[in-house]
Amino acid sequence: MKDAVIVDVVRTPSGRGKLGGALSSVHPVDLAAGVLRSILERNGLESRQIDDVLLGCVSQVGDQSMNVARQAVLAAGFDESVPATTIDRQCGSSQQAVHFAAQGVMAGAYDIVIAGGVESMSRVPLGSSRANGVVSEGISARYPDGLVN
Repeated sequence: MKDAVIVDVVRTPSGRGKLGGALSSVHPVDLAAGVLRSILERNGLESRQIDDVLLGCVSQVGDQSMNVARQAVLAAGFDESVPATTIDRQCGSSQQAVHFAAQGVMAGAYDIVIAGGVESMSRVPLGSSRANGVVSEGISARYPDGLVN
């Protein structure tokens, strides 16, 4: 069995998490694309060498409802042959992406894989389960902000 190792770590900028903050207008695809480009540049890689890109994203709604990982790969200028998928395991989404990447390397399915996560909470409609002041029934009544741990 092959060993899986983490070769590099790149972090997006982070803001203070306030409404209308400095990063609130930056689309999550652009955040992730910057990280992907940095990984290639810092490690002397060509995008065609990447076997897969796995990104966690907790709230796949609104601007984040598409396959954020695939959109980021394309926005970063990667070759169209590079696959990517977005994983939602709530607060463990990015960690799960890294676990899946390691498992793929250990199983021999991947040689080089990029794993991580992206989120723009400014684009998540928190409290959207309440319409006109009326709390809906079922799961949204129990978890009104949409976040389940």
